[in-house]
Amino acid sequence: MSEHPLGDGVVLRRAGADDVAAMVALLADDVLGAGRETADLAPYEAAFAAVDADPAHLLVVADDGGTVVGTLQLTFLPGLSRGGALRAQVEGVRVAAAVRGRGLGEAMLRWCADEARRRGATLVQLTTDKRRTDAHRFYERLGWVASHEGFKLEL
Repeated sequence: MSEHPLGDGVVLRRAGADDVAAMVALLADDVLGAGRETADLAPYEAAFAAVDADPAHLLVVADDGGTVVGTLQLTFLPGLSRGGALRAQVEGVRVAAAVRGRGLGEAMLRWCADEARRRGATLVQLTTDKRRTDAHRFYERLGWVASHEGFKLEL
């Protein structure tokens, strides 16, 4: 992926291994993430290597002059449903608290839809914790529809 300008001098680019610490910091920088993420980077580095090696997955960061201020993962899932449609799954969307309100999250998600369309996906989906009510309002404002109830089973 080539760099994609998001505005205000921020670019969206493919994440590199040297971005892992900053990405984890963004994931941990909220009430839910603070209880889930750990300080040990080794498991994140291993996960990054696995994700980065698979062409169906793309980890990206929003880079503001060398500082990572946003991140997300875009995954492409082939399936039999919907006529054998390819769908895109967005995960781990985070924008640094200090730069929220500048339109970066919206630009990141619009890029996801454009990239999914470019790759032939017919649907882009994401999940968000029920407790993230601000995020729900944000996604709805961008035209995303809360069409399904999600279930998870911790293993």
